[in-house]
Amino acid sequence: MRVGVLTGGGDCPGLNAVIRAVVRKGAKEYGYEFVGFRDGWKGPLEGITMPLDVSAVRGILPRGGTILGSSRTNPIKVEGGVERIERNLADLGVDALVAIGGEDTLGVATKLAEHGLPVIGVPKTIDNDLNATDYTFGFDTAVTIATEAIDRLHTTAESHHRVLVIEVMGRHAGWIALHSGMAGGANVILIPEVPFDLDQVCGWVEQRFQQQYAPIICVAEGALPKDGDLITKDTTVDAFGHVKLSGIGDWLAGAIEQRTGKESRAAVLGHIQRGGTPTAFDRVLATRFGLNAIDAVKDGDSGKMVALRGTDIVRVPLSEATGELKTVPLARYEEAAAFFG
Repeated sequence: MRVGVLTGGGDCPGLNAVIRAVVRKGAKEYGYEFVGFRDGWKGPLEGITMPLDVSAVRGILPRGGTILGSSRTNPIKVEGGVERIERNLADLGVDALVAIGGEDTLGVATKLAEHGLPVIGVPKTIDNDLNATDYTFGFDTAVTIATEAIDRLHTTAESHHRVLVIEVMGRHAGWIALHSGMAGGANVILIPEVPFDLDQVCGWVEQRFQQQYAPIICVAEGALPKDGDLITKDTTVDAFGHVKLSGIGDWLAGAIEQRTGKESRAAVLGHIQRGGTPTAFDRVLATRFGLNAIDAVKDGDSGKMVALRGTDIVRVPLSEATGELKTVPLARYEEAAAFFG
């Protein structure tokens, strides 16, 4: 059997660990051959491949990013895209495809599976917003990086008696902001699921200064004020219809300084959160996902995604994983709110 492997969407710590596990177990235990598709769905769409064998995956476990490359190519938006992928897979002798990605990448995988293509999905996103799995790999690394940044910002905030706003990733779900804000002792956490009241935020800032401390505000890039609009860089969108976010941190710092008179600065982590080496947790989770994904290929269990439930790796329908996003429940946010101000 010949198996194709691709990684799509934003790069994420742990992608290489998945690739390594899929290839190592598939080659050693099942005698499979592998084809690496370059740059996400662009690879099977245009027939762009690279060799992928045991020697190619040696030493990649601790490496961030992906040796296969990635992109936000959307073959569903390309006329005849599905048919082109079908032809290219047939021409390359590929019997099954392992797609590693988030909501958009696995959304394409779902549609291809519905067309009869043998596809297995592996959940990847630092946002941890994929449904049907307790955690996605990459999330723990992103939270660890953001927490370290908050730890460092505390010293500057206290030294200069200023407000520091840290903007983290999270378009529709505030999991990174929630976890890193709680772990880092942020005084205010703002997430997309709960529109914020600017007056209330400024009240928390003033309250913090009254206690002789300088406030740290952790805000997800998709957070928005009540009766306000989403802060975006511009109006352009990618192939999946997403606008470019980022800007809420600077906007919030400016608004706080104007209303309170307190010096305020913003720090935007951006791509730093998803770069570099993965944590031990993400390496193990990604490896387990890869091992179970190739087992699903062997079993012919197409149209499924491997997922973490408790401590077990299970298989769920791709449609269940991509039907809706996993957002932060209000009860979880209210837990963190006990520390605001």
